Amino acid sequence: MNDQLTRLASRAETLLDRVEALLPPPPVDIDWQHTLAARWQARRVGHGLLLPIDQPQPAQFDDLMGIDRAKTALDRNTRQFLAGAPANDALLWGSRGTGKSSLIKALLTRYAGSGLRLLEVDKDHLVDLPHIAAAVSGLPQRFIVFCDDLSFGSDEPAYKALKVALDGSLSGGREHLLIYATSNRRHLLPEYQEENTLTRHVGEEIHFAEAVEEKIALSERFGLWLAFHPFDQDRYLDIVRHWLTRLSCAVSEPADMREQALRWALTRGSRSGRSAWQFARDYAGRARLGEAP
Repeated sequence: MNDQLTRLASRAETLLDRVEALLPPPPVDIDWQHTLAARWQARRVGHGLLLPIDQPQPAQFDDLMGIDRAKTALDRNTRQFLAGAPANDALLWGSRGTGKSSLIKALLTRYAGSGLRLLEVDKDHLVDLPHIAAAVSGLPQRFIVFCDDLSFGSDEPAYKALKVALDGSLSGGREHLLIYATSNRRHLLPEYQEENTLTRHVGEEIHFAEAVEEKIALSERFGLWLAFHPFDQDRYLDIVRHWLTRLSCAVSEPADMREQALRWALTRGSRSGRSAWQFARDYAGRARLGEAP
């Protein structure tokens, strides 16, 4: 009898361990006075929690070059939001590596002291936006929902959820929360040539095909569109020099460094701020080891 009870107790403990592994983690009481950013971790639709990000990746406005128009517009929109004035959700779209995500992170660096906080949400969890808004409702801080590299098909649940959210239908209102999204696609959805052939001209008016209208229907709900274009050669090299200066790397052979930087961009198929930063780190790292760059 004792052996049977021991075996039953052992099996019960094993079962409890498995059940506990399936249970959601206990809610985290976030101190928003000191926590600047958090990430939404979903367990299933409608159930999740915000987990604090202890050390958000920093970014500085002065390090973001070649995107002055976007910097000015998004900075102004964010200041309106922090002041309690009307402000728009924003879509930052365009070429990869041109500073879309870094600009949003730089806003946090600049305005964290003014009460700005960042909530990172994966596109698949956008269906939880009403719950995320409710989780930070009533707090004195102002929150930006940051969704990076956003794109999906029109039949995805998150697509419809974002349309509803951008229409201002989040539970409890959205006075304390904005959505800033980045994407390589202007309309967030794949675009096909055959869809454009169905567009009709009626007099001086353009009537888009139904498929095109569906794509535009989401992106146009963002009140602020900011475009990011590839850099020309001179701008790319300016950014390289900027980062080399920031990395305290003296360049003894500027012509050779220039040739290496251009070759670096060519192999990656992109003259972007990201490519410039990566090249500068490689060049400065080799120089610090005493290996001729």
